Amino acid sequence: MVFAIDIKKNPLMPYHPAEVRKLLKSGKAAIWRKYPFTIILKEEKVTEEQHEYRLKIDYGSKYTGLAILGKGTIIDGKVVWLGQLNHRTNIKNRLDTRRAHRKSRRNRKTRYRKARFLNRTRKEGWLPPSLQSRVDNIKTWVRKLRSICPITRISYENCKFDTQLMRNAEISGIEYQQGTLHGYEIREYLLEKFQRKCCYCGAENLPLQVEHIIPKSRGGSNRVDNLCIACNPCNKEKGSKTATEFGYPNIQKQVLKPLRDVAIVNATRWAVYAMLVATGLPIECGSGARTKMNRIALGLEKSHCLDACCIGASTPSDLQFVATNELHITAMGRGSHSRTNIDKFGFPKAYLPRQKHFFGFQTGDMVKAVVPKGKNLGTWYGRVACRKTGSFDIKTKSAKKGGINHKYIVSIQKCDGYDYTIVASSPCLKAGDSATKSW
Repeated sequence: MVFAIDIKKNPLMPYHPAEVRKLLKSGKAAIWRKYPFTIILKEEKVTEEQHEYRLKIDYGSKYTGLAILGKGTIIDGKVVWLGQLNHRTNIKNRLDTRRAHRKSRRNRKTRYRKARFLNRTRKEGWLPPSLQSRVDNIKTWVRKLRSICPITRISYENCKFDTQLMRNAEISGIEYQQGTLHGYEIREYLLEKFQRKCCYCGAENLPLQVEHIIPKSRGGSNRVDNLCIACNPCNKEKGSKTATEFGYPNIQKQVLKPLRDVAIVNATRWAVYAMLVATGLPIECGSGARTKMNRIALGLEKSHCLDACCIGASTPSDLQFVATNELHITAMGRGSHSRTNIDKFGFPKAYLPRQKHFFGFQTGDMVKAVVPKGKNLGTWYGRVACRKTGSFDIKTKSAKKGGINHKYIVSIQKCDGYDYTIVASSPCLKAGDSATKSW
């Protein structure tokens, strides 16, 4: 489905691609945005019945799944849009590198200055930049999607695992989470911990069983610290032996090692929730266990976008995938404040211009270049790298074209800090389809 806005930039119901082609061909609409593809109507739209649309968010430390589902007489249970938001994972390393360069420069040039400590204050609710970027990415895309689609409700996966409850399950005197969700939390946690491989032989892509490191017959407990996953042959061969006796003494250390991705999500999930509450829309929360249970009941494959479709109790018993592809969104940042390139030792090797815009373009803009002559003869689509001289470079999907005059270039979409790739969606993937489109 194609997003649409009216002449006053108010979001409308998504249109079928065939209807969009007619509107564009007749001149009644124009392309407003390339990613996600959105049109703007040139004539005032007659008031029509507005259906409800629910945005579902499957928050993860590296990838966040996004899905928009319809609710109404015509669009009930239809998935009209799928997206995957890829978060930045290099922020901490870049901050560490910058900190090291600055420390080296202070030691070399300003040793006479008195050291200062605690000279900066942090506001309440402060998060490290590497974590705050994840919250900001979700906030940005909730705002963008609300501006082009009449979203009325939000479903949010508030936690994937409740590690505290899993570790202290026996305090309550009963097994953890008896009932419908029994076993889903712990099993999913162990699959993440051991990367969906048998912890003994390393086998993958086969049924795995929850296994006790110290058998219950030898005094082992049901705590998550005493559990791992193993294939059926290894589980039978191990029998009543401990993991150490079986020849794998490092399994216990691996179990006790904290799961970094879970820590990131647990540290930021309430910040994301507070941000969603600030939108003023009704928020439905669900756990990772319910998401997995719904996905298995619907017979869907494991992916971030499809997990997003299954969040919460609002998930319908039958889903119809109108969306034929997924939009993978990669957070790239908006450039650097630094105006100097440095070598591996931290010394300057090239100075950058003090401006970012040249001839109406900025590095990172999506452009189309029609070159009439020369070595770059042809039509090229990609992202532009600007120079003060007006001779730009264009990075296409497969190559880099350098030395193209700015007069031959037309802007398609301004740089917004994200890169986009269109991937065929697995529920709608036809036989033989595996192509992806990317800038």
